[in-house]
Amino acid sequence: MKTRLLTIVCALAVGLSATTSVLASDSGPATVIADTVVVRPACLVATAIGSAFFVATLPLALVSKSVKKTANTLVVKPAQATFTRPLGDMDALVEY
Repeated sequence: MKTRLLTIVCALAVGLSATTSVLASDSGPATVIADTVVVRPACLVATAIGSAFFVATLPLALVSKSVKKTANTLVVKPAQATFTRPLGDMDALVEY
C-alpha cells in the first residue's frame, strides 16, 4: 500500500512539474477546480511529509539552533498553502 501511494505521489509531482506558468495564471473556474482537486491535496500531502521530516530532523535542528527556520520551511509554509491561501489563487503559491 505504501509503495502504491508513493508511486502515485511521485507521478503527480512529475506531472505537475510540467505545468506552464500560463496555465497557472488563469483565474477562471478551471483554476478553482484544479486547485480543489489537485493542488490542495498535493499541498496537504506536502504538509504531512514535511511534518514527518521535521520530526526526524528535530534533533539536528536543536543542535544547530535552527528549529524555527526548519519548522517554517517544512511545516508552516505548506500548511499555509493548504489552509489559508484563497481558493484558485495560484500566484500565492510562489510566496509559500
